[in-house]
Amino acid sequence: MNRIAIIGAGPSGMAQLRAFQSAKAKGLEIPEIVCFEKQNDWGGQWNYTWRTGIDEHGEPVHSSMYRYLWSNGPKEALEFADYTFDEHFKKPIASYPPREVLWDYINGRAEKANIKNLVRFNTAVQQISYDEHSQQFTVSVEDYENQCHYSEQFDYVVVASGHFSTPKVPVYDGFERFHGRILHAHDFRDAREFKGKNVLLIGSSYSAEDIGSQCYKYGAKQIYSCYRNKPMGFKWPRNWFEKKQLLRVDEDTAYFGDGSSAKVDAIILCTGYLHHFPFIEDQLRLRTHNCLYPLGLYQGVVWEKNPRLFYLAMQDQWYTFNMFDAQAWYVRDIILGKITLPEIEEMQQHTHALHQQEQKLTTDEQTARFQGNYVKRLIAETDYPSFNIDAVHDIFMQWKKHKKENIMGFRDKTYRSVMTGKMAKVHHTPWLYALDDSLDSYLEDAKQQEAI
Repeated sequence: MNRIAIIGAGPSGMAQLRAFQSAKAKGLEIPEIVCFEKQNDWGGQWNYTWRTGIDEHGEPVHSSMYRYLWSNGPKEALEFADYTFDEHFKKPIASYPPREVLWDYINGRAEKANIKNLVRFNTAVQQISYDEHSQQFTVSVEDYENQCHYSEQFDYVVVASGHFSTPKVPVYDGFERFHGRILHAHDFRDAREFKGKNVLLIGSSYSAEDIGSQCYKYGAKQIYSCYRNKPMGFKWPRNWFEKKQLLRVDEDTAYFGDGSSAKVDAIILCTGYLHHFPFIEDQLRLRTHNCLYPLGLYQGVVWEKNPRLFYLAMQDQWYTFNMFDAQAWYVRDIILGKITLPEIEEMQQHTHALHQQEQKLTTDEQTARFQGNYVKRLIAETDYPSFNIDAVHDIFMQWKKHKKENIMGFRDKTYRSVMTGKMAKVHHTPWLYALDDSLDSYLEDAKQQEAI
């Protein structure tokens, strides 16, 4: 029997486990599966830890999750086609859940599938190599619970470790002289740390937008965000200023490309992440920047130079959980022999054409549509439950519009589930004033909140 190694038990690794369990439930024989997860529980980024830097085993901390994070996109755009929010929570909930609620949701589907026994927790993959003669991979790991190192052989490997764990850290003139704190978004944990302080955010994407919003919500004195090419352009609160490119800093002041300067107490680098897989030998290692269609991956998942190796969720992402499902089902059916891959030249031509097509996209509408069409193509090849991806696209466009209208209030909007047709419930407390992000607080109804 073939053996499959899945690297990582975050949302994409959990999707791969669920895909095989779905096939098994339909009476198909599936390979032996081992999932390696270096954290003590599954959930990947959604498995919050207070730790930063190095974990208790000396491994780099995987999660970039911070306290008080709420989904920055509607849950209706990421809902599983085979497990809805209504099924999990037994009642309608609002469209923008906090982290603990989303973790509970993805955990609920995985628990229902009864697949946790396939995961070896506290086990860090340290090396993956491939032998052309035996056509097998050797996966070497460190088992921290049993304090031992071992290697095993596999016929297929699925890399599902994500690409939001290794920070991209630029250096600016004067950083070595700055008297305040400098940290990357990966190490940001609690916005209350910056209450009453002047905070500078470097970057103009989702991390800068959300971490800045968190700092505003929890009492930062002044917020400055600086961009390299294009401002975020939202209607910011009166104590939030967007500045053109940071030029340098000194002990307590930042100097910007528009000639202005500002006193700052802390600098948060919202500058993105690297696709970084040091545990994979070079001939198998994906090297790419963050884009919608990376080169080297046929249908976004198959390592073209060795189609026994797969990478999940390596794209820049409009779609998340349900796209990971579509990818996982597609990978499963390749391994089960239900999908036949073309020759490498044809795979590379196909990937190159779509990569080039991506380069011509200029608007949010175009990029979201491009990825939606990608998800459609994958689903059409498998038995993953089909859903109205065009309706999800419309939700994305409404979401972008609502953010332009009110960046501090867009999370108070509700949307209709593509899976069930039901409208979300308005949350009992506007996001800006909902300071308790716990599962219990979130799921309480409005009358209970009023009585507190």
